[in-house]
Amino acid sequence: MTVNDAVAKRISKLLKEKDMSQYRLEQESGIQHGSMQCIMNGRNKTVTLSTVIMLARGFNMSLIEFLNDEIFYSDDLEIEH
Repeated sequence: MTVNDAVAKRISKLLKEKDMSQYRLEQESGIQHGSMQCIMNGRNKTVTLSTVIMLARGFNMSLIEFLNDEIFYSDDLEIEH
């Protein structure tokens, strides 16, 4: 699983937990719809730290809270060099 895949799965999980629409997340985070679609559809190869920070803010949480999920601790997570 790529980092982008992990971020997309984390977004989906948080959207469900917070009963939030993707549109609202885009509005709250300032991420363009096209960019969000690329993340969610796996067309984005790597997501930047800036984007992850924007996502965390959109969910009204800290970066640490966003990243505090077992999906980011997986040994199967592919880290590009």
